[in-house]
Amino acid sequence: MKNIKLTFVLLLIVGVSFAQKYQRLAYIDMDYILQNIPKYIEAQNALNDKVAKWRKTLDKEARAIEILKTDLVNEKAILTQELINEREEDILVKQEALRKLESLYFGTDGDMYILRKKLIQPIQDQVYNAVQTIASRKKYDFVFDKSSEFIMLYSNKKHDISSLVLKLIKIDIKQQDKAEKLAEKKKLLSNNEPSERQKQIAAKKEAIKQKKLSEREKKLKDIEEKRKQRLEARDKKRKLLQEKREALKKAREEKKKAAEEEAKKQAEEKN
Repeated sequence: MKNIKLTFVLLLIVGVSFAQKYQRLAYIDMDYILQNIPKYIEAQNALNDKVAKWRKTLDKEARAIEILKTDLVNEKAILTQELINEREEDILVKQEALRKLESLYFGTDGDMYILRKKLIQPIQDQVYNAVQTIASRKKYDFVFDKSSEFIMLYSNKKHDISSLVLKLIKIDIKQQDKAEKLAEKKKLLSNNEPSERQKQIAAKKEAIKQKKLSEREKKLKDIEEKRKQRLEARDKKRKLLQEKREALKKAREEKKKAAEEEAKKQAEEKN
């Protein structure tokens, strides 16, 4: 229904525009363009690999929590209420840590957003810049994306400028590669030390980076330390409970033995 409305609005806009004057239209296939840019494929693969690793970490933590829940259900009958509460609290702490870790990876400003912006955003900007350049040269009034939400009920191939956009991007990539190689050569030939201002900026960026890493490590360390303390306390309580059970069992056995000896003694005296 949403697509139908968007198509209707698009056709209405185009119809009104054509009623006013002759308009030049073109379209691109964004998917086709991106899939033919090697750097985009490399960036997408790198992002997918990272996401897979993050998902694996989250799944591992989630499975560990499920095991704790299962163990609690199975052992609930032999645990005191205090130990049950302790385990339930430990599970809640782990679940909260898992939610924070998931937000750290996939949140609004998480690692995935930062990495996507770093790897893929420059390539997408390159595509948009190429489209604007071609539209300006060819004097197009509208350029649509065939792979977007707007449904193209019909598209004449002669209006497809995807190949032109891709060609312009490849030229731009070659120019960038040449510029990077030239800059690298200049850097190798030049032994000049970076300016004091550049050193200060670099040092400031590094300090901010190290601060963020330190804060992240501290959070994870605090979570792990709390978990360790809870596990130690739980093990200690288990040990005390086991000692009490053994002491109670021993006392019962001694009492039983004493009763048997007393009964035996009374029987002998009676005989």
